Amino acid sequence: MPPIAPPFLKAGQRVAIVAPARKISTAEVEFARQTLQGWGLEVVLGETIDAAHHQFAGEDVLRRRDFQRQLDDPSIRAILCARGGYGTARLLDKLDFTQFAKSPKWIAGFSDITVLHSHLLRLGYQSIHGVMPVLFGQEHGAAALESLRRALFGEALSCAAPPHPLNRPGTASGELVGGNLSLLQTITGTPSQASFAGRILFLEDLDEYLYHVDRMLLHLHRSGQLTELAGLVVGHFSQMRDNAVPFGHSAYEIIDHYARRYQFPVGYGFPIGHEPTNEAVVVGRPVTLTVGPAGSQLG
Repeated sequence: MPPIAPPFLKAGQRVAIVAPARKISTAEVEFARQTLQGWGLEVVLGETIDAAHHQFAGEDVLRRRDFQRQLDDPSIRAILCARGGYGTARLLDKLDFTQFAKSPKWIAGFSDITVLHSHLLRLGYQSIHGVMPVLFGQEHGAAALESLRRALFGEALSCAAPPHPLNRPGTASGELVGGNLSLLQTITGTPSQASFAGRILFLEDLDEYLYHVDRMLLHLHRSGQLTELAGLVVGHFSQMRDNAVPFGHSAYEIIDHYARRYQFPVGYGFPIGHEPTNEAVVVGRPVTLTVGPAGSQLG
């Protein structure tokens, strides 16, 4: 049975902006609030907006309470995570999805929110990997924002990448799984780990040392998580770092080093990740990946 898709949004419905990780101010989400209102939605700001505890948007108990309140409120039809950073995983073990299961709603975000996407997929629900409120007004981000609107309102989505020399041609179908590589590796072996078997995996990351990327891919390989993969979608690997003695390979070359051990198709250069072109994709949705001479298509 495929993961459940929550009902798509309609004008007049209520959505919440909450901060399960790094702190954020009301001013930083004002453009997003106005944008969502322009889409015909009523916007509720969670108590985590303007809250602070060191780098977090309040202590764990406050962030958990805020997120739980939005999960439990049937009038809230989508939860938009304001920003990433770090901290979402600290909330998961004590969140209760009982009321959510009675009235599923869309949860959207990326980066640190990867742990929520994986957790929801393990529970059997789809969610949206896409641009977050703190980035709604970023330069060159209009297409990413429009793709999020389309995802929330149930309009057609597609994502494409140009030809890349490391592409491995082929066609594969399966449910979409993935997100930030660092977070996917971190939740391996936890109750939030979702299976990759028979699915299309997408990966992205930011500000990592190249040897870290190799170590994480090696872990996915050695733990058997790539063995039954149907296909691989590679997004942005932005602002990668290197040591004084160079690692010797780019992030894409590191991924290719492991991917070529398998037979699944691989498409590089998708507009997914920590760049303004971060297009929305639906985690858990059945998709088809096509990789050919003209480039790659996910839809």
